[in-house]
Amino acid sequence: MKTNRFLTLFIVLALAAVSFSGCVENPAVNPPVTETNLFMGTVVQIKIYDSADEYVFDKAFTMIEEIEGRMSLNLPDSEISQINRAAGENPVHVSEDTYQVIEKAILYGKISEGTFDITIGPLVNLWNIGKENARLPDQSEIDQALLHIDYSKVKLNPDEKTVFLEDEGMMLDLGGIAKGYAADTLAEMLEQEGIEHGIINLGGNIYALGQNPNGEKWHIGIQNPEAERSDYIGIASVSNKSVVTSGIYERYFESGGKSYHHILSPFDGYPFENSLSAVSIIAGKSIDADALSTTAFALGLSGGLKLLESYPDVEGIFITRDFKVYTTSGLKNSFEMAAGQFTLAN
Repeated sequence: MKTNRFLTLFIVLALAAVSFSGCVENPAVNPPVTETNLFMGTVVQIKIYDSADEYVFDKAFTMIEEIEGRMSLNLPDSEISQINRAAGENPVHVSEDTYQVIEKAILYGKISEGTFDITIGPLVNLWNIGKENARLPDQSEIDQALLHIDYSKVKLNPDEKTVFLEDEGMMLDLGGIAKGYAADTLAEMLEQEGIEHGIINLGGNIYALGQNPNGEKWHIGIQNPEAERSDYIGIASVSNKSVVTSGIYERYFESGGKSYHHILSPFDGYPFENSLSAVSIIAGKSIDADALSTTAFALGLSGGLKLLESYPDVEGIFITRDFKVYTTSGLKNSFEMAAGQFTLAN
């Protein structure tokens, strides 16, 4: 059994996304100020192309640290951990932003008919994919964990801002949506501080703020899921948009000659199996792109495309294991394939 170096991949993606932005090609443009840190289990990189004092970066990283402190499954004092410990016993009062993220996650649970389910926590802890102790669970363990997964049993009280898990064995995991919320929060803060050109990258959750300093859209490279090094299959041109990718290359481990990725099904307890290797979502809000990237991947090529086409302001790029690329209809003029083994199929 072996685990992949997912943190290294996150660093590569962070650097690749910015290097493909094209803004450094103009020598008349001042070089960006970049700061990098580790939060939410990933590499957080902020690049600002405007004049920015150090306190802006300090403020940004403090905000991320506070969000992590409230929403992390891995921190014992987080609001999520408090909710999980009180499962089946009593409601827990939470902050406004934690409540909003859980509320949004439940909405996506309804939209996806349970495909996106933040009560996936028991399975996440069972598999531990992305950690040193990742393993292939016994079927009996999986069956037991599945008994405690049901987003409809998360009860919210909008007046009291409380969250209650009806089943004692339930466990929330906001890993599929919290980074998106954090990216949106940082983007809003930077705009309030007068920043007009920048890239926020939370381990592949990218927010492209404004336009690049040349007055053009940012050019964001879409990661090649088959490449071990920095490589991209195409470039998306975006402005004030988030680009979020979910795929089999992000976190995985191997056991018995088979690879198991981290996107787990709340229906059978195993990683989703379909023709996809990655899905990238482009949306105005990173929280939506985050949830939809997981959901669209889980639904597969046909179901994922159908879902995204129902959203007028959301686009998607689907990469299949046979090196084909499919895009939603709205990307015809803002996505360009790169030379290589991948072909645009629609």
